[in-house]
Amino acid sequence: MRDNKSVKRRSIVLLGSTGSIGTQALDVLARHPEDFELAALAAGSANVPLLARQVWQFRPRLVAVSTDDAALRLQRELATLAKHGSVPPSGRAENVAGGGAVTGGAASAKPPAGEIVAGQDAAAKAAGLGVDVVLNGITGAEGLKPTLAALDSGAVLALANKESLVMGGALVKSRAKAPDQIVPVDSEHSAIAQCLRAGRPVEVDRLILTASGGPFRTWTSQQMAAATKEQALAHPTWNMGAVVTINSATLINKALELIEAHLLFDVPSQRIDVVVHPQSVVHSMVAFRDGSIIAQASPPDMRLPIALGLSWPVRLPEVIAPVDFSAGTTWSFEPLGPQAAKAVGLARQALGASPLHPAVLNAANEVCVAAFLADRIGLLAIVDTVARVLDSFAPPGLTAAAAGTSGALIPTLDQVLAADRFGREQAAKVLEGA
Repeated sequence: MRDNKSVKRRSIVLLGSTGSIGTQALDVLARHPEDFELAALAAGSANVPLLARQVWQFRPRLVAVSTDDAALRLQRELATLAKHGSVPPSGRAENVAGGGAVTGGAASAKPPAGEIVAGQDAAAKAAGLGVDVVLNGITGAEGLKPTLAALDSGAVLALANKESLVMGGALVKSRAKAPDQIVPVDSEHSAIAQCLRAGRPVEVDRLILTASGGPFRTWTSQQMAAATKEQALAHPTWNMGAVVTINSATLINKALELIEAHLLFDVPSQRIDVVVHPQSVVHSMVAFRDGSIIAQASPPDMRLPIALGLSWPVRLPEVIAPVDFSAGTTWSFEPLGPQAAKAVGLARQALGASPLHPAVLNAANEVCVAAFLADRIGLLAIVDTVARVLDSFAPPGLTAAAAGTSGALIPTLDQVLAADRFGREQAAKVLEGA
């Protein structure tokens, strides 16, 4: 039953609409048209036909693309859709949000009349539109400027782009106008946010991040050294984009999530644990000082944390089917293996070194993942290279930065971007000499 008094219709900007997070978010919006209005979409240039079908279905007033060429291709795709009416050129009805029959926002034969903007700052323009919620589903460091634009606009930031918080750190947090302006969308951090409602901050003992262990959970280091990208992309429980899937295979994803948890919830990294949970049903836990542990459990389906990010703190009805306890089930937990522990250890190293080291970690990792996907390096070289780059970074003085209320130094945007650039350039040098 819907509680209409607790649900306010919200205007949404979706960044990264053609990616894994974006397509699942559109599925949530399509199933809850009474709760949300899609004001803008932003995407790269990799899948313009899909973007055109999304624009055709949802009819946002603004569409942002990364290049002028993508804008021209989008206009041509929309013209083709107009020629064929509401049915794609294939003659097959499809749900552009993520598969299946068309649901919600069914388009007429009249072409959409929204504005198209292009360029490197197009996504940031969409993020700063002035809506209720901006869902940042962009992958990688390019999500930083849109994250800042969303916060500056006063919108709630539903954050799936963990990299922008990891690299921006205190800078991103300082731009938030209220403690709850940033709502996590990563399943682990969404779980922690839900569990934290069970007690007061002073009662929290530890945060416990769960990790599936990825496709190589039971592999030896020798086996992992020979792993192919096809094997690394075959995640056992989640369907994600290529970069996040590789990060899960190396456990760098959990290093980034540990940094993110520290920043989101103001818990020292020494009080954040990581445990392997292969079934990916318990998404994370919070241990309280009295010995209680509160866990959030649900099937591994990102639509749940996405929906909660869009509607926080209100829960939408019937987003996904819950865990079925009528059938026997077993959940297991185990400690990190040596290779995984090495990856997660980089997060603690970066947080202990300086406010700029996490930006270096993220940048070096992005370069290494791209090299692995291009068959230039082996899987284990990713973590090894990131570790070498972190060790080589000597941060500049942060005297020009403002001090936050906690006394922590807040890097400027230029300093963050410089650290990001160092990480990329140094990783490239290490890989060239490998």
